[in-house]
Amino acid sequence: MGSSSEPTAESNYSKPLGIRFLENIKGTTLSFKTHQAIVLIVTFLAYASYHATRKTTSIVKSTLDPQSSDVGVKFVTWRTSYFQEPAKLSWMIGDGWAPFNGTDGTALLGELDVAFLSVYAMGMYFSGHLGDRMDLRIFLTVGMLGTGLFTSLFGVGYWGNIHSFWYFLMVQMIAGLFQSTGWPSVVAVLGNWFGKSKRGLIMGIWNAHTSIGNITGSLVASALLSYGWGWSFVVPGLMIAFVGMVVFLILPVNPESVGADREGDDLHSPKKTGEGVAQPLLNSESVVKTKAVGFIEAWKIPGVAPFALCLFFAKLVAYTFLYWLPFYITHTAIDGKYLSSTTAGNLSTLFDVGGVLGGILAGHISDRLDARAITAASFMYCAIPALFFYRSYGHVSLTINIALMFITGMFVNGPYALITTAVSTDLGTHSSLEGNSRALATVTAIIDGTGSVGAAIGPLLTGYISSTSWSAVFTMLMGAALIAGLLLTRLVVAEVAAKIEYSKSQGVPTSRPALEV
Repeated sequence: MGSSSEPTAESNYSKPLGIRFLENIKGTTLSFKTHQAIVLIVTFLAYASYHATRKTTSIVKSTLDPQSSDVGVKFVTWRTSYFQEPAKLSWMIGDGWAPFNGTDGTALLGELDVAFLSVYAMGMYFSGHLGDRMDLRIFLTVGMLGTGLFTSLFGVGYWGNIHSFWYFLMVQMIAGLFQSTGWPSVVAVLGNWFGKSKRGLIMGIWNAHTSIGNITGSLVASALLSYGWGWSFVVPGLMIAFVGMVVFLILPVNPESVGADREGDDLHSPKKTGEGVAQPLLNSESVVKTKAVGFIEAWKIPGVAPFALCLFFAKLVAYTFLYWLPFYITHTAIDGKYLSSTTAGNLSTLFDVGGVLGGILAGHISDRLDARAITAASFMYCAIPALFFYRSYGHVSLTINIALMFITGMFVNGPYALITTAVSTDLGTHSSLEGNSRALATVTAIIDGTGSVGAAIGPLLTGYISSTSWSAVFTMLMGAALIAGLLLTRLVVAEVAAKIEYSKSQGVPTSRPALEV
């Protein structure tokens, strides 16, 4: 490592303006842990805002397409006769919004979802490749500003009286491309600042941004529906643009960029018995001098393929709920009553509240057991009965619906959170890379990009299948959860074998044994 004066001179030039401003106020440089806190908070807000913009479509669906099926028609007529005052019905029922208010409205909305997520998935692979070769702060800022712009343009269709399906399709596709910059970037930045110690728990808590973003998006979009559905897109679009500027002003990409001293940080540089400070998981020299890992090389890292394929099916389940849960609630009689779009949107947030707890539990359990695959597979298997009970008994009463929705969210989002954060970062700093840190964004993009293909397929199939039977949709989701668990079988067996071997030898366990197979 070079002298301390050289990196400091460079870092003064490359330090974000916000960091320099804070240091001027404080009168001294910020500590390593202060930078870590800034990274956690800023990346949390950044990706929460991504999900807030992503969630709005599901809230507005039942407004764009209020009479999408026979079930929906019965639901509107029944409410008209017995529950609503005529003065309040004009907007609640309305005629929807062409072209989504026809007999094929549900299918068209499903096509919007798959267009968005398909471009998002493809863009993810390129974003990871670019992210490992660019300034992540600039890259993330551009992605967030672009996402804000095109999310708002979807809402502009309301005031512009636009009824062209192609307009909404193109806007969603471009928004998906900009959205793909987010995940590889935030995980790579986080991986640059945090080592493996308690990584599952830290990232489990940090990954609550997904659910917090979904909840925020649901509440904001639902609250603004009464003013016109366009606001449900424009306001979240402005929110993510604002957070994007915060990222540009204050986010430190890695310790070297701000001249932060890693020494003494027990999270990033664990010590070995009988030695001084061990070599950091992400060697500072490698950030500058090591060539970025290629796409094919990243796929060959042990554990990347099975976890990527597992996430394909895990995200298929999670994103079907993300895009269709409010719609499903409005078209399902709970205790003999149908809920409005606004109430359904608010109620659906409980799925994400369960997801927050699930992500934290999955991270904590995987840290305690030192077993990522066992934890992820167990959660996926538990999601199967949770899905079955929610479909079978969620209609009995509102209390039962809430309880089962919460439990389902916990088991569905737990492994999803674990794989996209701690597992991706583990693999991005895998021992086979020999200290090369410039694989984090690429590995993260491969795993989440593959998962996003499943995320595109799930909502698309749901758009077609739900018009015939919601029971068939839940059967599809249970099958996907089962396959996701089975795909980790080899890694689970390896982890179990390693645990047995360790019990017999009473030696020191190796770090993440299953990921070495």
